[in-house]
Amino acid sequence: MKIYIDGEFYDREKALVSVYDHGLLYGDGVFEGIRAYGGRVFRLKEHVERLYASAKAILLDIPVPPEEMSRLITEAVRINGLKDAYIRAIVTRGVGDLGLDLRKCPKPSVIVIVDKIALYPEEAYRRGLKVIVASLRRTPPDTLSPLIKSLNYLNNVLARAEAIRAGCDEAILLNREGYVAECTGDNIFFIRKDVLFTPPVFVGILEGVTRGVAMDLARRKLCLDVREQVFTPTELYGADEVFLTGTGAEIIGVSHVDGRKIGEGRPGPVTKKLVAAFREHALSLAAEGAER
Repeated sequence: MKIYIDGEFYDREKALVSVYDHGLLYGDGVFEGIRAYGGRVFRLKEHVERLYASAKAILLDIPVPPEEMSRLITEAVRINGLKDAYIRAIVTRGVGDLGLDLRKCPKPSVIVIVDKIALYPEEAYRRGLKVIVASLRRTPPDTLSPLIKSLNYLNNVLARAEAIRAGCDEAILLNREGYVAECTGDNIFFIRKDVLFTPPVFVGILEGVTRGVAMDLARRKLCLDVREQVFTPTELYGADEVFLTGTGAEIIGVSHVDGRKIGEGRPGPVTKKLVAAFREHALSLAAEGAER
């Protein structure tokens, strides 16, 4: 693997960052997880826009313009020769001292990693995920907005650890009012009587790129009524279907929530149709890119 760091591509073993980088010391930075299908980067424009929005929110000036960032990401995919890949674009505050003063970090660092990813085995897509509602609440927007895709993911890591200790695959994070926000690495949806529900942004979620694609496909391809509204775990327990969306996971069904069987206890028919529509959409974009 060739990893891009600040103007150069390095072999994986030689791709090093300073121990004084504030991304390492304090989680001071932002990132994007992006997919490539058939050698074409999926929804690159939306991911780059979100990366720059996150950076702006934390007063981080990315040292290259968005057009150059897009070129770097595309070039990293090409150099690594992977047709279907996962891309991690990272911008850290850069090298500073052991204090918190961002003025001591004169040059942000840009890193692009291209590799393969499989968050869940293929079997999980057939059987569905077992998820729990975490005891840990989602970091509130007035503390650190979930709209910022920052390098500080400890809230998510600890909630996922709780799920793993409970023998489950994922955890649902509630906001401090007790409404469902999102999972540790995915947005969440449920279906009841041909209506698709998902939490609105103001509840405290990352506005996922795959979330947006799923909502668009649900409306256009499946003719579903899609609603963004607040709901509690109890409403999930009585859902016909529940599924998650994310760049890494794509779209994956949920079989159980807090030990309660959802529907028939496996991904339902609407979820399966949406998974098929998403994969068709991704492959069509890849084929379109190959023809150019």
